[in-house]
Amino acid sequence: MIRKLIYSTLLLFITASSALAQFEEPEIRAISHSERTEFQEKFRAIAWTGQGLYNPTTIDRLPTIELRARMQAAFGSPTQTIEDLIKENFRPGKAIQFEYWFIVDDEIPMMILDLDGPFENGLVYVGASQYVDMMPQIKRTLTRKLLDSDLEMESFSDYFYSPEREQWYRVEYIDGEFSRTLIDRPSF
Repeated sequence: MIRKLIYSTLLLFITASSALAQFEEPEIRAISHSERTEFQEKFRAIAWTGQGLYNPTTIDRLPTIELRARMQAAFGSPTQTIEDLIKENFRPGKAIQFEYWFIVDDEIPMMILDLDGPFENGLVYVGASQYVDMMPQIKRTLTRKLLDSDLEMESFSDYFYSPEREQWYRVEYIDGEFSRTLIDRPSF
């Protein structure tokens, strides 16, 4: 009888601890530009997915150009930009304006990038498929961080190539003003 009571109590404690762990706020660490190779090597065999990250929220309706300024404030400079990709011989039409890479809770890889540079709303989120059940909580945490009322957007300056428009742009947030300036192809 006592053995059953101890076993039941232990089982209840383990179950309650697991349930609480699911609702803890994840720790999200941005990967710096200099850490890209290490991240790619560590997660080279990951199956990437957007599943679990696409339930529409307030953040998905905000202009991407504003979200880029919020990301700059919350996480610093992107892990890579189109400038990095062009230098690695990517075609501009296949590239993005910016990518932020993350490690969540020291083990879960995740990436956030723009959909169509400064011309759309929201961001594209991808994470490791084996952690799909944790992705909604991770996105909620990112959303809270980016929409925090104390967060002051920070200045940035990026390039973007729009294959649909066949145009290059300088995309900026400087002195509280957003701009998308049509430019000639930059020399990287």
